Amino acid sequence: MRRPRRLKHEINVVPYIDVMLVLLVIFMVTAPMIQPASIDLPSVGKAAQPPVGPLEIIVKADGAMSMRDRALGGAEVTVGRTELAAMIRERQVKHPDQPVLIAGDKNAKYESVLTVMDELQRAQVARIGLLVQPKGK
Repeated sequence: MRRPRRLKHEINVVPYIDVMLVLLVIFMVTAPMIQPASIDLPSVGKAAQPPVGPLEIIVKADGAMSMRDRALGGAEVTVGRTELAAMIRERQVKHPDQPVLIAGDKNAKYESVLTVMDELQRAQVARIGLLVQPKGK
């Protein structure tokens, strides 16, 4: 007595690999020939301004403060608490969306950083953030 013959259920992938290799060669040959298109942009009367660099307020460990404006080159200027609000308002008139970052020394009192943040909120600064250093540095 003979056993019935069994069918093998497997997929022959060799033709698929051949097709993929041919497509790969075609794309590799044609890719360097494609030139990116240049677009002529229209001009408008009032265009959006590029974003302005942040304004940093540095609170040192002894409570002294200084200000650094990245938009103006990053020079550090010593500032007193009374002058801070006026200087921020002056900068906010020119660039209302300019973010203000508070960089507090890790040994500075928490209260002095919060006082600066409170002054900025009273001066109606919209974008306030805290500058931190990532771990591992």
